Amino acid sequence: MSADHPLADDVWRAMVAVVFDNREGWRRDVVDASGLPFSRIRVLRRLAKRPMTAKEIAEAATMDAPATSVAVNDLEDRGLVVRETNPNNRRCKVISLTDEGRRTVASIERVEDPAPRPFAALSDEELQTLETILAKLTAG
Repeated sequence: MSADHPLADDVWRAMVAVVFDNREGWRRDVVDASGLPFSRIRVLRRLAKRPMTAKEIAEAATMDAPATSVAVNDLEDRGLVVRETNPNNRRCKVISLTDEGRRTVASIERVEDPAPRPFAALSDEELQTLETILAKLTAG
């Protein structure tokens, strides 16, 4: 988007910085609550949306194929996911959450994730504007 809309790129980088710079506490809490490495949590959260192939998981979680295989194997060994033959392509497996996997995702989702300190600088009106903008961004 750089050439067409450099301001959008600047805003994007600033937004990413706020998120990335303020997620470490939540990440630690989620790892502590679940007992899983964060790479496994990333896979589980994506599978909570829908069953996926290993390739789809790799793309969604920005992992390479070997790391995805290791993560899925570990989650399967823990009883959190199951592989089943893809009805649309019998040469391929679809990975989905087990009941225990869904319970684990639910426990992850219960971990507190309060707004970081920089949000305290925003007025209620600014927060409402930001909420409106984010709704527009996530709707499309």
